[in-house]
Amino acid sequence: MITIRRSKERSYFNHGWLDTYHTFSFADYYDPNHMGFRALRVINDDRVAPGRGFGLHPHRDMEIITYVLEGALAHQDSSGGEGVLRPSEVQHMTAGAGIRHSEFNASETEPVHLLQIWLLPDKKGLKPGYDQKRFEIDGLTLVASRDGREDSLRVHQDVDVFAARLPSGREVKHKLAPNRHAWLQVARGEATVNGTGLGAGDGAAVSEERELVIRATEPAEFLLFDLA
Repeated sequence: MITIRRSKERSYFNHGWLDTYHTFSFADYYDPNHMGFRALRVINDDRVAPGRGFGLHPHRDMEIITYVLEGALAHQDSSGGEGVLRPSEVQHMTAGAGIRHSEFNASETEPVHLLQIWLLPDKKGLKPGYDQKRFEIDGLTLVASRDGREDSLRVHQDVDVFAARLPSGREVKHKLAPNRHAWLQVARGEATVNGTGLGAGDGAAVSEERELVIRATEPAEFLLFDLA
């Protein structure tokens, strides 16, 4: 079963310096029918104006993954983590028992476009932490997992997170083990999943499927979450 969450169905806010779409309930947007999917709690599609960003603010008991599509995002947090995140780099932060962080557009002239993902952790009160890695993204590339295999970022949840960039006409396949589920989020371009068309900003919740066949109908970039 594949259930589509179209881009136009997401919540949208324009704060002047921040253009943002929320796939699931977040902040002032509440929809009891869209509170997340399995352990996936938040997918925010943000465009931040040059030199602007999110000042120091707290989080706890959440696994936060940030994926930059265009531009550069500067990060600092109270665990000592800091860095500038650019395309092909993925950032993971364990909020755990409590962390404070800030995120700003690192450029004074160009906007930054990013996806920020929150996952519910498998335990509360974890030690806060931060990590960031660069990946050669081609086809389905594992960027985060519970066991950190294939040099992926290690997250505190039973999830495999894949990033992919496909040229038009290329196809990838992903098998789902029994009792596993998936969420596919198209960041850019157009693709089909098991024959169903998806555009930029569209998401697809997948259950009771044995395999996903994802084909780019124009150059496409997406994230795939394999979830318990």
